[in-house]
Amino acid sequence: MCGIAGYIGTQELGRGRIQACLQRMERRGPDAAGNHHWLTPTGQHVHLLHTRLSIIDLDPRSNQPFNVGSRWIAFNGELYNYLELKSDLKSRDRTFKTTSDTEVLLTAIDEFGWEVLDRCEGMWAFATYDERDGSLVLCRDLFGEKPLYLWQREEGLYFASEVKALAALAGIWPQINKNHLLRYLINGYKSLYKTQETFFLEVKELPRASCLFIKPDGSRNFECYWQPQSVEDSKMSYADAVAKTKELLIEAVRIRMRSDVPMAFCMSGGIDSNSLIAIAHRILGIDVHGFTIVNTDARYEEQEMVDCAVRDLGVRHTPICLSQENFLDNLRTLVASHDAPVYTISYYVHWQLMQAMAAHGYKVTVSGTGADELFTGYYDHHNLYLYELARIDPSLHQQSLKDWMMYQSETVRNPYLKDPDLYFKNPNCRDHIYLNNSLFSSWLKEEWFEPFTEIDYGFSFLRNRMANELFVEAVPVILHEDDSNAMFFSMENRSPFLDKNLFQHAYSIPLPYLIKKARAKAVLRDAMKHIVPSPILQSYRKVGFNAPVLDLINIDSQDAMSYILDDGLIYDFFSKQKIYNLLKCESLSNSESKFLFYFLNSKIFLETLT
Repeated sequence: MCGIAGYIGTQELGRGRIQACLQRMERRGPDAAGNHHWLTPTGQHVHLLHTRLSIIDLDPRSNQPFNVGSRWIAFNGELYNYLELKSDLKSRDRTFKTTSDTEVLLTAIDEFGWEVLDRCEGMWAFATYDERDGSLVLCRDLFGEKPLYLWQREEGLYFASEVKALAALAGIWPQINKNHLLRYLINGYKSLYKTQETFFLEVKELPRASCLFIKPDGSRNFECYWQPQSVEDSKMSYADAVAKTKELLIEAVRIRMRSDVPMAFCMSGGIDSNSLIAIAHRILGIDVHGFTIVNTDARYEEQEMVDCAVRDLGVRHTPICLSQENFLDNLRTLVASHDAPVYTISYYVHWQLMQAMAAHGYKVTVSGTGADELFTGYYDHHNLYLYELARIDPSLHQQSLKDWMMYQSETVRNPYLKDPDLYFKNPNCRDHIYLNNSLFSSWLKEEWFEPFTEIDYGFSFLRNRMANELFVEAVPVILHEDDSNAMFFSMENRSPFLDKNLFQHAYSIPLPYLIKKARAKAVLRDAMKHIVPSPILQSYRKVGFNAPVLDLINIDSQDAMSYILDDGLIYDFFSKQKIYNLLKCESLSNSESKFLFYFLNSKIFLETLT
């Protein structure tokens, strides 16, 4: 995990801009910093910058920009299967001067060309420059785990891991994108990756699973090197689905344990994190240290399951108490660090978890991101599952409906999802996703509305919804926040469920296997039998890292109320009276709690980065 930045254009960047950019990326890479400049055969200036967080091969010989032959690379991420690729390359008489994955990646590109990306398992954003012809290539991993921002200006193209690094290289901050800010405020975090817009005008992210090729003549083209596919294997038995899931998840965890520095695990009471922890400890023999947020709110507290996992697995464990202390000051710090509002309150909580891990000396963290989107896990997956089962297997539908009524109906809070026939009545209903957005929009001084949209991947009804969550709505948000929080403490985050082979298998499992007795992730649960403690496998609760905003800020305090109602740019958009009325409510619904968090972040964002 590192910071990368660069430029291609008509100007040579001054030393002051270079140093400012490296300084702003220091948290991403505190162990080394480097930069290189070229003048291409066509007269273009190219700069590559890198700050290094040393994870594999800690020796300075692996500092970057790194070169193999005529090729140079600035690489942020990890190539998890680098040892397997290295073995193949050695059989082809390629030699190595380091033990790093960076050298393996660049050598593989040099040996096999860009087709080698299909063989790479990892997370990355990187830039390569070829001195032979002056070509520059920017690339991002399959799931978009590592960020890469682009800013095209008159004098050239800037790119970087963070917007603040773009601003340093360009010598000017981009303007705030008020339309995107309203999208966040009204429609919430699941709307943020529906378009190519970011919180800054003209700044975009390189799309996941794509390369931007900039040729010596200045021509450019994007190429997507991988597209998700979902073809159910009708011949797959349930036992085969379980066995293959177990095999692939163990392998995904195994290669993601490769590190020359210690790693810690995010630990909840659910199956996702505990699958990773149990595999690492019981199957791979790793000395696991789990970290958990302790929440006093009954809706998000899962101490019993955490205690069960710690006791049964025998792993080290550190609980972190959720704290109200310095909430607004901490939020200001995070907004400035993220170059954006914090997307969800979960990631304010997550930041406290990262802080504790860093204090214990860890440089790598492991989390369960992606399991819900591979194997089902959200409450609306049950409604979608019931809708599809009615067509596929009516008798199984009737039994599954009874199971849902018995085991799940009482736990669902969303008013739309309480109806098991939701999609029978309206297959296109998505009102539960932008819940109460029309109410929040009515508080604006000027009308703003953007309808819900989703991508048609050509998958089944349920899997198309899961794919939208994986590639657009949920996981991109999580990955952005995972990266931003981890980098704040100079740490790297790894997500074993985001594995290409595991994805391809998960999306080939016949739909009737996905939920059993109203338990989502049925295949994953059975794959983890005798590995994950049984009470966790049998639990119906879904919690994760979360908290209501009023657990973090005391709005009855004069300081908090004064700050929220103080004049500021945010009130160019909103009626202050509507916000005052919200603050005076005796209790807040889930959507109102989320809105208040969005509002606080947006207020701080406008004050900090305008």
